Amino acid sequence: MQISSLLKAEQIKLKLESSKRTAAINEVAQLVQSNPAVVKWEGFYEELLARERVESTCLGNEIAFPHARTDHLKGMVLAIGRSPDGILFENCNQTVRLIFVIGTPKRMVTDYLSVVGGLARILKEPSVRDNLINAATTEEFIQRLVDAENGRA
Repeated sequence: MQISSLLKAEQIKLKLESSKRTAAINEVAQLVQSNPAVVKWEGFYEELLARERVESTCLGNEIAFPHARTDHLKGMVLAIGRSPDGILFENCNQTVRLIFVIGTPKRMVTDYLSVVGGLARILKEPSVRDNLINAATTEEFIQRLVDAENGRA
Protein backbone atom coordinates (compact mmCIF):
# COMPACT_ATOMS: atom_id res chain seq x y z
CA MET A 1 0.00 0.00 0.00
CA GLN A 2 1.27 3.46 -0.89
CA ILE A 3 1.42 6.22 1.71
CA SER A 4 0.19 8.65 -0.95
CA SER A 5 -3.07 6.71 -1.28
CA LEU A 6 -3.89 7.62 2.35
CA LEU A 7 -3.06 11.33 2.14
CA LYS A 8 -6.07 13.64 2.25
CA ALA A 9 -5.74 17.39 2.73
CA GLU A 10 -8.55 17.43 5.32
CA GLN A 11 -6.61 14.87 7.40
CA ILE A 12 -3.52 17.06 7.71
CA LYS A 13 -3.21 19.96 10.14
CA LEU A 14 -0.06 22.06 9.85
CA LYS A 15 -0.51 24.05 13.04
CA LEU A 16 -1.63 22.00 16.00
CA GLU A 17 -3.16 24.05 18.79
CA SER A 18 -2.52 21.53 21.56
CA SER A 19 0.69 21.65 23.55
CA LYS A 20 0.17 18.42 25.54
CA ARG A 21 0.75 14.90 24.18
CA THR A 22 -2.71 13.37 24.69
CA ALA A 23 -4.53 16.50 23.53
CA ALA A 24 -2.34 16.68 20.42
CA ILE A 25 -2.96 13.01 19.58
CA ASN A 26 -6.69 13.68 19.99
CA GLU A 27 -6.48 16.75 17.76
CA VAL A 28 -4.80 14.73 15.00
CA ALA A 29 -7.04 11.67 15.45
CA GLN A 30 -10.15 13.85 15.11
CA LEU A 31 -9.09 14.60 11.54
CA VAL A 32 -10.20 11.08 10.50
CA GLN A 33 -13.51 11.17 12.37
CA SER A 34 -15.54 11.65 9.17
CA ASN A 35 -13.44 9.26 7.07
CA PRO A 36 -15.76 6.53 5.67
CA ALA A 37 -13.24 3.87 6.77
CA VAL A 38 -13.92 4.74 10.41
CA VAL A 39 -16.72 2.59 11.83
CA LYS A 40 -16.53 3.80 15.44
CA TRP A 41 -14.19 6.74 16.06
CA GLU A 42 -14.43 6.60 19.87
CA GLY A 43 -13.37 2.95 19.90
CA PHE A 44 -10.48 3.67 17.54
CA TYR A 45 -9.35 6.62 19.68
CA GLU A 46 -9.50 4.59 22.91
CA GLU A 47 -7.33 1.87 21.34
CA LEU A 48 -4.94 4.54 20.07
CA LEU A 49 -4.51 5.89 23.61
CA ALA A 50 -4.25 2.41 25.11
CA ARG A 51 -1.38 1.63 22.72
CA GLU A 52 0.33 4.91 23.64
CA ARG A 53 0.07 4.04 27.36
CA VAL A 54 1.73 0.65 26.81
CA GLU A 55 4.71 2.03 24.92
CA SER A 56 5.64 5.44 23.60
CA THR A 57 5.22 5.90 19.86
CA CYS A 58 8.12 8.39 19.62
CA LEU A 59 10.63 7.44 16.95
CA GLY A 60 13.14 10.19 17.66
CA ASN A 61 13.91 13.00 15.22
CA GLU A 62 10.79 14.86 16.49
CA ILE A 63 8.41 12.23 15.05
CA ALA A 64 5.71 10.07 16.64
CA PHE A 65 3.50 7.35 15.13
CA PRO A 66 0.51 6.89 17.46
CA HIS A 67 -1.25 3.88 15.99
CA ALA A 68 -3.87 1.22 16.54
CA ARG A 69 -4.78 -2.01 14.83
CA THR A 70 -8.49 -2.26 15.51
CA ASP A 71 -11.82 -3.62 14.35
CA HIS A 72 -13.27 -0.09 14.66
CA LEU A 73 -11.99 0.60 11.14
CA LYS A 74 -12.90 -1.01 7.83
CA GLY A 75 -9.94 0.51 6.00
CA MET A 76 -6.61 2.09 6.77
CA VAL A 77 -6.50 5.77 7.80
CA LEU A 78 -3.70 8.29 8.22
CA ALA A 79 -3.88 11.73 9.83
CA ILE A 80 -0.92 14.07 10.24
CA GLY A 81 -0.37 16.95 12.61
CA ARG A 82 2.52 19.36 12.74
CA SER A 83 3.51 21.47 15.73
CA PRO A 84 5.83 24.38 14.92
CA ASP A 85 6.95 24.62 18.57
CA GLY A 86 6.93 20.91 19.34
CA ILE A 87 5.01 18.90 21.93
CA LEU A 88 6.71 17.16 24.82
CA PHE A 89 5.95 13.45 24.80
CA GLU A 90 6.78 12.98 28.46
CA ASN A 91 6.57 9.19 28.22
CA CYS A 92 9.76 9.25 26.11
CA ASN A 93 11.11 12.67 27.18
CA GLN A 94 11.23 13.87 23.57
CA THR A 95 9.78 16.85 21.74
CA VAL A 96 7.66 15.91 18.72
CA ARG A 97 6.84 18.18 15.78
CA LEU A 98 5.30 15.64 13.38
CA ILE A 99 2.55 13.29 14.54
CA PHE A 100 1.36 10.57 12.18
CA VAL A 101 -1.80 8.89 13.53
CA ILE A 102 -2.21 5.54 11.81
CA GLY A 103 -5.26 3.31 12.07
CA THR A 104 -5.53 -0.13 10.53
CA PRO A 105 -8.09 -2.92 10.62
CA LYS A 106 -6.60 -5.97 12.35
CA ARG A 107 -6.78 -8.00 9.14
CA MET A 108 -4.57 -5.57 7.17
CA VAL A 109 -1.22 -6.47 8.76
CA THR A 110 0.79 -6.38 5.52
CA ASP A 111 -0.57 -2.96 4.50
CA TYR A 112 0.09 -1.62 7.99
CA LEU A 113 3.70 -2.82 7.95
CA SER A 114 4.18 -1.41 4.46
CA VAL A 115 2.93 2.08 5.41
CA VAL A 116 4.75 2.26 8.76
CA GLY A 117 7.97 0.94 7.21
CA GLY A 118 7.67 3.34 4.28
CA LEU A 119 7.09 6.33 6.56
CA ALA A 120 10.00 5.37 8.83
CA ARG A 121 12.32 4.95 5.83
CA ILE A 122 11.30 8.30 4.30
CA LEU A 123 11.40 10.24 7.57
CA LYS A 124 14.87 9.08 8.59
CA GLU A 125 16.22 11.52 5.99
CA PRO A 126 16.87 14.95 7.57
CA SER A 127 16.09 16.75 4.29
CA VAL A 128 12.64 15.13 4.10
CA ARG A 129 11.85 16.09 7.70
CA ASP A 130 13.01 19.65 7.02
CA ASN A 131 10.88 19.82 3.86
CA LEU A 132 7.79 18.70 5.81
CA ILE A 133 8.47 21.02 8.75
CA ASN A 134 8.87 23.97 6.36
CA ALA A 135 6.03 23.26 3.92
CA ALA A 136 3.91 26.41 3.70
CA THR A 137 0.62 24.75 2.68
CA THR A 138 -1.10 21.41 3.07
CA GLU A 139 -0.77 20.85 -0.68
CA GLU A 140 2.98 21.49 -0.50
CA PHE A 141 3.24 19.13 2.50
CA ILE A 142 1.46 16.37 0.57
CA GLN A 143 3.61 16.94 -2.53
CA ARG A 144 6.83 16.77 -0.51
CA LEU A 145 5.72 13.52 1.14
CA VAL A 146 4.70 12.03 -2.23
CA ASP A 147 8.04 13.11 -3.75
CA ALA A 148 9.91 11.47 -0.88
CA GLU A 149 7.89 8.28 -1.25
CA ASN A 150 8.77 8.20 -4.94
CA GLY A 151 12.47 8.83 -4.32
CA ARG A 152 12.43 12.44 -5.51
CA ALA A 153 13.29 14.20 -2.25
